[in-house]
Amino acid sequence: MPALVNVRSSLEEALGVRFEAEKGDHFFRSTLVQTLFYGVFSAWVLWAREVPRSSPRFDWRAAVWHLTVPFIRTLFQQMASPMHLQPLRLVEVLDWTAATLNRVDTGEFFKRFNDADAVQFFYEPFLEAFDPELRKELGVWYTPNEVVKYMVARVDMALREDLGIDDGLASDRVYVLDPCCGTGAFLAAVLKRISTTLDGKALGGLKGQKVKQAALNRVFGFEIMPAPFVVAHLQVGLTLREMGVSLDAGTERAGVFLTNALTGWEPHVSKPLPFPELEQERAAADKVKQDSPILVIIGNPPYNGFAGVTEGPEERALTNAYKNPKKVRRPEGQGLNDPYVRFFRMAERRIVQKLTVEKKDLLSDDMRFHYGDAGEGVVCLITNSEWLDGLSHPAMRERYLEAFDIVRIDNLNGDSRKTGKKTPDGAPDPSIFSTEHNREGIRKGTAISTLVRKQDHQSINSIEYRDLWGTKKRKELLDSSEVKSALLYQKITPILELGLPFIAASAGMGYFDWTSLPDLFPTSFPGVKTSRDEFLVDIDENALARRIADYFNPKISNDDVQKRYPQVMASSDRFDPIATRARLQQRGVEPGHIRRYVYRPFDVRWLYWEPETKLLDEKRAEYLPHVSEGNLALSTQQKPRSDWQSSQITGPIACLDLIDRGSTNFPLFVKDAQSGSLTPNTPRGVHKFLKDRGQQPQAAFYAAIALLHSPAYRADNEGALRMDWPRVPIPGMAETLKLSADLGETLATLLNPETPAPGVSIGTLRIGLRVLGVATKRGDAAIEAADLALTAGWGSVQNAGGGSIVMPGRGLTLLRDYTPEERAALEAEAMQQGMPFDTLLGLIGGKTYDVLLNTDVYWANVPEKVWDYTLGGYQVIKKWLSYREQSVLGRPLKLDEALYVSETVRRIAAILTMGPALDASYLACAADAQTYEALDLSRDAARERRTAKTKKRGISQKLTPAMIANREEARKAARDAKAKRKKREMPESA
Repeated sequence: MPALVNVRSSLEEALGVRFEAEKGDHFFRSTLVQTLFYGVFSAWVLWAREVPRSSPRFDWRAAVWHLTVPFIRTLFQQMASPMHLQPLRLVEVLDWTAATLNRVDTGEFFKRFNDADAVQFFYEPFLEAFDPELRKELGVWYTPNEVVKYMVARVDMALREDLGIDDGLASDRVYVLDPCCGTGAFLAAVLKRISTTLDGKALGGLKGQKVKQAALNRVFGFEIMPAPFVVAHLQVGLTLREMGVSLDAGTERAGVFLTNALTGWEPHVSKPLPFPELEQERAAADKVKQDSPILVIIGNPPYNGFAGVTEGPEERALTNAYKNPKKVRRPEGQGLNDPYVRFFRMAERRIVQKLTVEKKDLLSDDMRFHYGDAGEGVVCLITNSEWLDGLSHPAMRERYLEAFDIVRIDNLNGDSRKTGKKTPDGAPDPSIFSTEHNREGIRKGTAISTLVRKQDHQSINSIEYRDLWGTKKRKELLDSSEVKSALLYQKITPILELGLPFIAASAGMGYFDWTSLPDLFPTSFPGVKTSRDEFLVDIDENALARRIADYFNPKISNDDVQKRYPQVMASSDRFDPIATRARLQQRGVEPGHIRRYVYRPFDVRWLYWEPETKLLDEKRAEYLPHVSEGNLALSTQQKPRSDWQSSQITGPIACLDLIDRGSTNFPLFVKDAQSGSLTPNTPRGVHKFLKDRGQQPQAAFYAAIALLHSPAYRADNEGALRMDWPRVPIPGMAETLKLSADLGETLATLLNPETPAPGVSIGTLRIGLRVLGVATKRGDAAIEAADLALTAGWGSVQNAGGGSIVMPGRGLTLLRDYTPEERAALEAEAMQQGMPFDTLLGLIGGKTYDVLLNTDVYWANVPEKVWDYTLGGYQVIKKWLSYREQSVLGRPLKLDEALYVSETVRRIAAILTMGPALDASYLACAADAQTYEALDLSRDAARERRTAKTKKRGISQKLTPAMIANREEARKAARDAKAKRKKREMPESA
């Protein structure tokens, strides 16, 4: 839209952002069309409420007369001119819109919706219908009315009880800001709360004027998107009208401003804008930011960044304060990049800190800004709850304990990953944003944070916390909105060693003196990420080899490859499929690069490991040299999405998704980049410690496996295990250490399906294992090859993002009691293992399943706890079956695959029966756990990690000519993209 170039550049300059590339263009166009239609809707609402009406029928061409904010009126005039609407073919659509609105029975409409509800409820469905992808990207979710009322009530109470301001929000000294006000729900609720307080002041007919004064002078809203900005003005105006007062269209406006809340708080020199009205809007917003004594910041910040919208350096710098901790560990990951964190920092800085400006001289524009802790006030935001215990946020939490006198957390849970949207009792726990019309809500859990800073400030070492669960949490919020804080919350003392999490975290006695896994095994690697599993990974080696041969075959065109294997020809930001294929065809297929690949727990497949280009997305070249015959790796993770689960053992290279949130793999031995020799992956101090006790270097590795799989270890330390790397107690006594290592070595054999397990997978099977997972045909008939079709509904293929994914199905199982023969075999097994029969049943399950392949064939006797056994966030056997449903695999199971299920059942049963021995070993190790100093380890192990990083890079530091060419190509692509961007930004006359 060349005619709107000035509008675009003015908005970019005023808001401190850039609309870049295709997504930025889309965002800008979508925003303008939203503004146009919501301007029409706002004008219709105001026209419908006129007494008498200015015209018998609503005319969208006259809508500008009903829009009172100068910038809104100007923007609408720009958009609604014939020269802009006709090329966009919007005139007819607007005519349809007006005709529809004129058919509405306004009397009935405003009976069913009060004005404020009409405004709120219409914006989100409008955006869902008009531009659902943008709605999803922006994280536009209507804040439930119960949440808004609760937050406003708690802020009002905090002002009264914590800060001693008797009138709360109604006090003239309380300036309120919603920095991301959207359609104005919080602003309206604050005004209503003020009105309710003033009811007790005997103001008579002047009460409305008092509320209006607040709306004009001390209740502010900032919004970066023009469409909801229009709606917020309408909402505030209608709220005041309900109170019997109205804004003078010529001289008064609500304190709602189109601005970027994350910039402009410091004095600055701005580039003039071509639109005087937008210049006025920016100046008014900057005046609020720099001059108003804001005491309350409340709202619901965006959960996602705006695709195609690039923020400026001032906004990006906001979270720097949360990157440099004082005592707590350093942040990890990318969580500080989430927009809501920036809003937290803006709010914290505005409430807690006082700005002083230093100039060289009176005439100089060169200014330096200094912030010192000296403020007071309340911050109340509903946000993603990730920051409460996230690895990226330790310094953020440390800062809040230092900067605020009170931290109150209402954890609303409802997270699809952490809890599966289930309560601790297994009942549904939807997102607080789920509604009757929007069952999905959002995937991430949410929390309301109320942070109070007093003038007479004292830092804290504990917070106030509560969980809300289930389908009635909204009602629970409302019912508790006026309850004293002391009756609502429990005290939690955040633990420094875990990164000061703001949720409860249990750990056993002495846990934090035990050795953290990365300190014990300094070298580790993330798993491989293909981003093209469908093409690069296969259960059948020959099928994978045929695909790779087709891909490298110059006689097969790109179009043919696209038809056969669409996923490998799908473009992405970092992958050009045509250029990649051409490059690799020129080089040729790499021989010997089809490798064994641990894809999921107990599911080892084949991978084409491609060392060059982005065909294989994250290839982990530094990991591969350490994968060799006889070497193992312990796969675990620093912070699971949900409940912590024990480690896995791999021989071949591991997939990143071997564990749900991403596997980290600690090798038993590391390969020296120069000599090629294998050395133990333990620091020298640990190596000496083991040698002094007559133990092999790998004893610590196997002991760790045993400890991590002890049920008692998990139960004692579950809270801590969900927060950070596992810590293990390395005992000082040689006998205790050897026993633990021996148990771990047995476990490693059972956990690694590539290693034969005597008595479990080879040789004469243990008596109790012989009756488990037995492939059976009804009538005890012999099973033929044709009987092995897996058709019981264990999985299905769904299209996603240009490829396909396998979704687990419910499948078919039959729960039953053990037969007398099965029971007798298990009793003999218990006797053989030296445990009571009831103990054995407690370990594997008191009942058992028959797991169906199809209507005729099943695996008989899969005990309950064996069937439910999970690793890495996956129900092991069920997950394996989901990938081999006939409609997914394209063929029946092979004989060895059907037998493999039986073997897996037996391996898992054998692991579970080790529980008592593992627990006894864990307790003995914990009672004799050695300190870091005894193991000659530093507490942060920084020295060891630096050494490990050097080792880890090793061979991968040698760049091949192809790798150098790849890097040069990436640089060229970046230069070309920058040139194109500059060309787009040049005015037409240039």
